[in-house]
Amino acid sequence: MMQPKRKLDPAKLRTRFEPPTLTEAVFAAQGLTSDSDQQVRIAARLIGLPEDEVRPAVLKARSPAGSARLQVAGMQRPVMVERKGRRPSMSAAR
Repeated sequence: MMQPKRKLDPAKLRTRFEPPTLTEAVFAAQGLTSDSDQQVRIAARLIGLPEDEVRPAVLKARSPAGSARLQVAGMQRPVMVERKGRRPSMSAAR
């Protein structure tokens, strides 16, 4: 006999807070503005680090002039799945 599922008390649930990584903060800042000084300020405030620690990451992530590059974490090639018809059963062939 199955026991009924326990109901969760919403008052006991906690929201997990995960600040963005340095790479994620720099990516977000690049999406908001093209000025590198503003990107440094935005990224530093997002992750709570001093601007001096964030500046090298922003300058390193800056794309060369004339080329735009989009980097999405965890992005993979799309996978196509097709379902073909049923195989003929061996018992029918006898």
